[in-house]
Amino acid sequence: MTSWPPAPPEPQDAREVGAVPRDVVVVGAGLAATQTVAALRDRGYAGRVTVLGAEGVAPYDRPPLSKHLLDRTAPTWLTDEIGVDLTAVADEVHLDRPARGVRVTGTDVAVATDDGEVTADALVVATGARAVRPAGWEAALTLHTAADADTLRAVVGAGRRLVVVGAGWIGAEVAGVVAAAGGDVTVVEAATSPLSTALGARVGALTTGWYARAGVRLLTGAQVVEVRPDRVRLADGTVLVADAVLAAVGARPATAWVGTGLPREPDGSLRVDETLAVVGAPRHVRAVGDVALRRSARHGWVPGGHWDGALRAPATLAADLLRVGAPPEDPAPYVFSTQLGHELALFGLPGGEDDVELRGDPADGDGWTALWFRPGTSTCTAVLTVDRPRDVGAARRLFAGAALPRLDRALARDLARGLRDTALV
Repeated sequence: MTSWPPAPPEPQDAREVGAVPRDVVVVGAGLAATQTVAALRDRGYAGRVTVLGAEGVAPYDRPPLSKHLLDRTAPTWLTDEIGVDLTAVADEVHLDRPARGVRVTGTDVAVATDDGEVTADALVVATGARAVRPAGWEAALTLHTAADADTLRAVVGAGRRLVVVGAGWIGAEVAGVVAAAGGDVTVVEAATSPLSTALGARVGALTTGWYARAGVRLLTGAQVVEVRPDRVRLADGTVLVADAVLAAVGARPATAWVGTGLPREPDGSLRVDETLAVVGAPRHVRAVGDVALRRSARHGWVPGGHWDGALRAPATLAADLLRVGAPPEDPAPYVFSTQLGHELALFGLPGGEDDVELRGDPADGDGWTALWFRPGTSTCTAVLTVDRPRDVGAARRLFAGAALPRLDRALARDLARGLRDTALV
């Protein structure tokens, strides 16, 4: 009888060089998992594919859960969004059979479930992320699954009071949607500005005024000391009465089920190379999507959580796993958000010590773009566009090269010039 958790995986790969797996088990049933199975089939894979999901529903798209919380009451099914029916491309799909552990050897894998082990020659971990709910905040709701959205939707709306803890991507999106529907919304943020984790304090502060204009009360530098179903108490004694409390303080890779079966980072992520092979495990073990901390020649180590990565990275994974010789892609990190009446797109990874240049005036209401540069250099590490659709396409192309783009800073600040025209040869 196998004991769980099992011993760590063997560090070497004992598989025959050039061997293609006879069967693959994909753990997860979201975008990254669906795209992985589709990519395997697109490349001619005729072996057996088994998919293990945990939510009990067909694959759906997650961004609409917050962006369209109140106007899309049913999940946005991936069959409709990307044209892939997981049940048609996989041999077995178990949507309500969560993985409980994994055993890896140099030649195969075994995934433990409540209904016994599932064995295969190769494993793809695509279990996504889970919303963070700090200890003592059990009364707060979270938003990461379709079931979460149903629960939240039932308790918010016109005339109802919602307290959102966290002014990140999800918190801002939900706050704007609920306020627009007539809800009484307060957002509590521990940092000095919204989006400070993603964008830094200076750029995040430029979004502060959006809240009041959208009818949302924003409290920054506020520490939450108690969360109840009907109220939130702050460190300064302020009590915020609520009909619902939403904890929007981030997400972590959903890899607790792996235990010690694979080498995990402190946040639970699985470090992978450019081909999505898990570092420190045999090469027939891959990870993709929110669970992966990917090595990038352009950006260094790229954390998961990027929708575009879940969409595109499976093609690289499948090509390498099947040994078809395609060079690995290196997609730039990309985040898009509709919040508080504004359209945002972020390409690249801003660094905490990077210089920031602004393209346009955030105060004039006509849209603007922020650019991050390595200190004292022309190397651009990230671009954020706000209500600037012309800059979105330019930024996407700038980050499509093998290296980070180099831009003339002075020219980049000039809205009269196209963003791509500021690139240095």
